[in-house]
Order: sequence, then C-alpha cells, then structure tokens
Amino acid sequence: MLRSVDISDYMIHRPVKIHAEDEMSTAIGLVLDNKISGICVVNEQGDLVGVLSEMDCLKAILAATYNEHGDLGTAGDYMTTDVEYCDIHADLVDVADDMIKKGHRRRPVLDHGKLVGQITCRQLLRVVSEFNQRAVPL
Repeated sequence: MLRSVDISDYMIHRPVKIHAEDEMSTAIGLVLDNKISGICVVNEQGDLVGVLSEMDCLKAILAATYNEHGDLGTAGDYMTTDVEYCDIHADLVDVADDMIKKGHRRRPVLDHGKLVGQITCRQLLRVVSEFNQRAVPL
C-alpha cells in the first residue's frame, strides 16, 4: 500500500535550479553532472519561470555549431516558459496520469507559487515498483 498519494511524499525536495540569465554551458554542465533530464529555471525570488530540458540543451549546442559562433546563449534563450506544474499536495496518481497523457518527463512542484520540488518519471517508477513489491505475496 502507498503510504499516501500526496506528491510531497515522493518528490525531489531540492531540484536542480538555474536562472534565465545563466549561460547554457552552465546548464549543460548541471544536466550532465547531476544525470538529470531537465532543470527548473527560477527568478531571484525563487519563482518558477521555465524549464530547460536535455533537448533544449542539445538545440543550443547544435545552433551554436551550425551558426559557427560558439556562443551557446543563456538558459532564457532556450527554456520552455509555458510550464505545467503541480501543487505540493497534488494527488500522485492524478499527476502521473496527466504526465503520461501529455508526454512529460518531469513536473515542477510549487507551494504558494514557489518552487519546492520536482516529480519525475524516475520517482514515479520507484513508487510503483515499491508498491508492486509489497503487494506481491512471497
């Protein structure tokens, strides 16, 4: 049995963050160093302003290579600003269902407008796997 269906029990509590003004080279380093598929982009107040995916990072690299200018730009140049997020007390099953329907790999978690976490497919897989292991009698 799940201990709850509250997203706050399963989310990443300290998601990797970056600011829109930060260089794409910094963002790419964070993605690679942390082995993650995306980064939350926040402003100085900690408000979510966008997300930056691995694909966005790849677009920046290819654009710089194609244009032969070498400047990758900033996170703000490539981030997605129309971001779907969930509330800190959202229902885990509802969030997972919506992520599947929309093909999202991650969802920022907000509490009163502030970024407090992130739920990813990896966390959801872990929850389902643990639930199935407990549910199957030996």
